[in-house]
Amino acid sequence: MKIKNINKDVPNLDPKFFWEYHFDEMDWDEAYKMVIGRIIERGSQQEADELVRFYGYERVIKALRDEIYFLPNYGIDSAIEFFPELKKEEMYCYLNRLGKPYDWL
Repeated sequence: MKIKNINKDVPNLDPKFFWEYHFDEMDWDEAYKMVIGRIIERGSQQEADELVRFYGYERVIKALRDEIYFLPNYGIDSAIEFFPELKKEEMYCYLNRLGKPYDWL
């Protein structure tokens, strides 16, 4: 990942993660749950570290634990790999689908 902008207003993330959005027009604060979920699901440790730099550790952990509605199994596994203090049994996206079929993906 190339560092494009050392600026608190825009995270140093590749626009490829947000192909369906106008990257330059995104409201990063309002879209934080989508951004965190997308990077955890598709990014690397380097991008996860950028989330922490941009949003702050507490906000990233709170979003992953309490606010993100859905992550696929591999996304939950990535979240735990990037942030070992998380436990899937405490994550809303995991608890939300307990007892629900997950065959459609």
